[in-house]
Amino acid sequence: MKKKLEIIKENEKNGNDGIEQTTYKKNSLLEAFSDFVDTGVKQDDVPPVSFSQLYRFSTGLDKIVLIIGVLGCMGSGVCQPLNMLLFGNLAGDMATFGYAINQGNASQAVFDQFLDNVINFAIYNTIVGAVMFVSSYLSIALFNYSALRQGYKIRTLFFEKVLNQDIGWYDVNQTGDIASRMSEDLNKFEDGIGEKVAHFTHMMFTFLGCVILALVKGWELALICLTSLPVTMVCIGIIAVVTSKVAKKELDAYAMAGAIAEEVLSTIRTVIAFGGQKKELARYEEQLIFARKNNIRRSTLSGMGFGLLWFFIYASYALAFWYGVRLVLSGNGTYDVATMVTVFFSVMQGSMNFGMASPYIEAFGISRGSAAKLFYVIDNEPVINQSKSRGKELNHVKGKITFKNVKFNYPSRSNVKILQGVNLEVEPGQTVAFVGSSGCGKSTCIQMIQRFYDPSEGEILLDGENLKNINLTSLRNNFGVVGQEPVLFGTTIGENIKYGNKSATQEDIERAARKANAHGFIKKLPQGYDTLVGERGAQLSGGQKQRIAIARALVREPSVLLLDEATSALDTNSEAKVQAALDAASKSCTTIVVAHRLSTIRNANKIFVFSNGVVVEEGNHSELMEKKGHYYNLVMTQVSGPELEDLQSSKRNGVAFRQQSSVMSSEPDEDDDKIIYDDNEFEMKPSTSSLWSIIQFNAPEWWQIVIGCLASTFVGFAMPIFAILFGDILGVLSNTDEDYVRSQTNTYSLYFVVTGIVTGVSTFLQISMFSIAGEKLVERLRKELFGAMMRQEIGWFDDKKNGVGNLCARLSSEASSVQGATGQRIGTILQSIATIGLAIGLSMYYQWKLGLVALTFSPIILLAMFFHARMNHVENLEEGSSKEAAAKIAVEAVSNIRTVASLSAEKLFYQLYVSELLPYHKKSLRNIHIRALVMALARSIMFFAFACCMYYGGTLVYNEGLQYETVLKVSQALIMGTVSIANALAFTPNFQKGFKAAAQIFELLNRQPAVRDAQNASADTWDTGNINYSKIEFRYPTRPDIKVLKGLDLSIMNGKTVALVGPSGCGKSTIIQLLERFYDPANGTVNVDGTDIRTMQLRTLRSQLGIVSQEPNLFDRTIGENIAYGDNDRIVTTDEIIEAAKKANIHSFIASLPLGYDTRLGEKGTQLSGGQKQRVAIARALIRNPKVLLLDEATSALDNESEKIVQKALDDAREGRTCISIAHRLTTIKDADLICVINNGVVVEQGSHSQLMKMRGLYEKLYTMQVGGS
Repeated sequence: MKKKLEIIKENEKNGNDGIEQTTYKKNSLLEAFSDFVDTGVKQDDVPPVSFSQLYRFSTGLDKIVLIIGVLGCMGSGVCQPLNMLLFGNLAGDMATFGYAINQGNASQAVFDQFLDNVINFAIYNTIVGAVMFVSSYLSIALFNYSALRQGYKIRTLFFEKVLNQDIGWYDVNQTGDIASRMSEDLNKFEDGIGEKVAHFTHMMFTFLGCVILALVKGWELALICLTSLPVTMVCIGIIAVVTSKVAKKELDAYAMAGAIAEEVLSTIRTVIAFGGQKKELARYEEQLIFARKNNIRRSTLSGMGFGLLWFFIYASYALAFWYGVRLVLSGNGTYDVATMVTVFFSVMQGSMNFGMASPYIEAFGISRGSAAKLFYVIDNEPVINQSKSRGKELNHVKGKITFKNVKFNYPSRSNVKILQGVNLEVEPGQTVAFVGSSGCGKSTCIQMIQRFYDPSEGEILLDGENLKNINLTSLRNNFGVVGQEPVLFGTTIGENIKYGNKSATQEDIERAARKANAHGFIKKLPQGYDTLVGERGAQLSGGQKQRIAIARALVREPSVLLLDEATSALDTNSEAKVQAALDAASKSCTTIVVAHRLSTIRNANKIFVFSNGVVVEEGNHSELMEKKGHYYNLVMTQVSGPELEDLQSSKRNGVAFRQQSSVMSSEPDEDDDKIIYDDNEFEMKPSTSSLWSIIQFNAPEWWQIVIGCLASTFVGFAMPIFAILFGDILGVLSNTDEDYVRSQTNTYSLYFVVTGIVTGVSTFLQISMFSIAGEKLVERLRKELFGAMMRQEIGWFDDKKNGVGNLCARLSSEASSVQGATGQRIGTILQSIATIGLAIGLSMYYQWKLGLVALTFSPIILLAMFFHARMNHVENLEEGSSKEAAAKIAVEAVSNIRTVASLSAEKLFYQLYVSELLPYHKKSLRNIHIRALVMALARSIMFFAFACCMYYGGTLVYNEGLQYETVLKVSQALIMGTVSIANALAFTPNFQKGFKAAAQIFELLNRQPAVRDAQNASADTWDTGNINYSKIEFRYPTRPDIKVLKGLDLSIMNGKTVALVGPSGCGKSTIIQLLERFYDPANGTVNVDGTDIRTMQLRTLRSQLGIVSQEPNLFDRTIGENIAYGDNDRIVTTDEIIEAAKKANIHSFIASLPLGYDTRLGEKGTQLSGGQKQRVAIARALIRNPKVLLLDEATSALDNESEKIVQKALDDAREGRTCISIAHRLTTIKDADLICVINNGVVVEQGSHSQLMKMRGLYEKLYTMQVGGS
């Protein structure tokens, strides 16, 4: 039974807060998904599309190709009935020949006629085989050609449509779910429109041809033989309906698992820091269990259906022989042996093809379910559509922006009013500022100017034109945007800047970088502007990312500059320079600034003060200060007496702000804190896997596998046994004693019934047992793979090959590929081995010469299989690499859709996506011919083999007196064995993919993380908590040639607050990451109470640390669950959550929401403002009551009103515990017990604030510059 994720509410009020007492347990992603806002028809409610709809995107060429392919299927489908007609006539001739021998009147003429008949059969059957080869090649090649074209078209179209959805759509759809659709659903869709359709169509034409032939030759016997058909069709119909519905549930569960994985892997530092690996693994496993149960249910029902199917087929054989022999013996002349055999084998072959076509119906059902979800997105027309060319093109933008009574609610929180009638006007060329408390609507206005959303009421005008009437791309191309949390893409620094202006030259890029104060540190990198920045810019410090984002905005030379906390992540030195650049850039355009640090907007032409979604004040700084209203209060809370005193003290010492700025400007940028990886690092080493290694991993299900193997063996034995029974029956028919014939017919009919019972039961066990074993294996592999990913050190995630997109693609595709080499595929292989093995044994027993001749065709098939497998292996490697690279681009674009949209980079990412898929697509179109030739050979070789065997067998009868029924037994048995190999050949692509995927999975499962628990690692907590960094040298594993820390020594005493300051990229954040053991130093030790932290258990070490990072990572769960995430070793009560929220100054805001602490935050916390997210992150850190508090710019995103309150809360939280604080805003750390100035990887100054000011060194320069700017 699926674990229910619940929130137990105890309806116990807490004082005056009005918040219900809640105990938070594991949250259900399925329940979470259903909580999304209903935007009409949910994806989950979309029924599977019709089969014809699978081809809705086919072009005229595709239709022509498909028509020719269907004609090829028709041609190959006619071959089997022709073979049955020829074989029936030959069987009649053999019975006549045997009858003559039994009567003792077989003359030489009879022998000669027999040999002529055999030769004619061999010639005609060879011709039919040639037709089968040509038509099969055409049908398979053309269907695969069409499928590849349509699959490529839909894969690219889906991504294009996803990119062009409006931002409101993304608010209610998880990017992880979208990524899963692009991987798993697209693969399953393609699986249902290609080669399998050709096989199915061939089998259906074969079935129809055989049935028509049977009815024409002998309708009475044919109808008796077809009695199983209605039951067969009912079974298949039920299977199709059930599998389609259950498959959709399975896909939904896997999509949810993909969403969990994407969320976790994209925030892996947060997950590891708070010890959330077990919780996330449990959430992920829950979805896997749900998918596994649905899949087993589907397979069990399929097994029952197919078991009944084969029982009725064999039962109909029994009835047909019993009734057919009586018709032959009736002596009315209508039925003879030739007619009976033709009718019987036609119905048998038709029924077998009908039965073998059934599994394809399951694949089509899955494909229809997948297509429904894909087409839902493709057909969804966004309200705000960037891809449409409608609207006015902007030629010259003056930059006048007007809000007229604008009201707005976010689509995901329609009951919460964000803007409640905003009226404002920005004149061309003005610099205006939006200020106000966190969450008052400032950033929302910035988003609405970019038309991420449209107002629910009112209108927004640009130069007097409603934004809705302006072409969206043209509109956004006139804006330069720098957000609070800068987003960079996983390409080079130069390309990241060029995203701002696709036509920018290298000179333009460098000019913009200089303006943003980024050129210096970029040129110091070994590859300069060609340096790769890592996923989301993970290899850069916050300040460096911010500067590149600013350069990206400036290179556009925008008409309107939108700055949402554009300098919040910069140190004082960089901020002064960048602010000067922004000031210069703003002179030539309209500039709108959202700022919490009011010192940066004092010179604005106009300042708009927001409160509760409306503009409550407007004017310049002086005017607003004179009013002594909202703005005045904000300013007063930011600048207090001590800072002013320090500033004046500095000026008395002759250190003026402008002089310091000049001095600092001449100083070179330091080495970057985070290091960029080399493109050649971390190449994945090739590895191999075997079927045996997969089976070993499946060991817990050994008894299901054993039963499945035995059942597969019995199913495989059925074909050769049938051949023996058939040969014996034909031998019986040549007997002159009619009573003997009737008696033996009854006996052999009973044998057929028994064979049907055994085959039916064995088929059910084969499918159900291997399904259980296969699904549990896949569940285990996915779980273990996800767990192995979360166990890896952070340095592993820094490698570009382990980006979120690649890892999510691996989770969804590799385990599924392994399933292609396990489960029912193993059953099919064993079934084929049993068939060919028994066939060889029987042929050697009955006539070894004829057996050897028949066996000569098996090596041809095996050689074809080997060649085809080798080709598939290479093709699958290329396909995996191509799709992983494309998936990485897709996930990166979708995860950062706001940045992509603001840059109008949708077409660019689409082109990048296409560029990764197109080369493999073109090569695949060439390779389909080889696969078609091999499959055509596998189908047609039966005809050539039968012709050869019957010819050689006839000569043995003619020359050596071999009984003709022995020829039929040996030939039929071996040819059926050859056919079984051909059927197994159809699964070789699955096996090649499975083995490759298994190799990659096992490689990761066996990988030992570089940062892990030592043997006998201590689980003891700290006694006092004195921290000491001794002679630390460190290089990031992705750039071992650059030393970040160069012998750093630092001592932090228990209970003290130590602040780390210094230029952006000097190594401050690295110090915190070493304490968290995200990395280990190359030399030196980090000790706590004299003990090397490498001897401590990682979980114990991290449980005593509470971290608040510069960019808070929140999860798509409730606010309460996000806060409770701070301590994952226990159940956190609501009282504790509320208390932590109060300390972080976020409780009042949460309580004002309709759902309070049960409010979902949206993906990456998008439903909150930056300041609100930061305060939730602070509450999350406080709830675990850490011994050491790590603050990496913890208050950088807070507005002035909240900052001092939160700062006081942090000051209170520091009491009794050690605190390490990184700050660019130096006024927040002046009361620290110890301030350490880091520069160039070492501590260059340390002391209290007053001591460092007296030194008049680097700290004094930084502080004076910052306070002077205030």
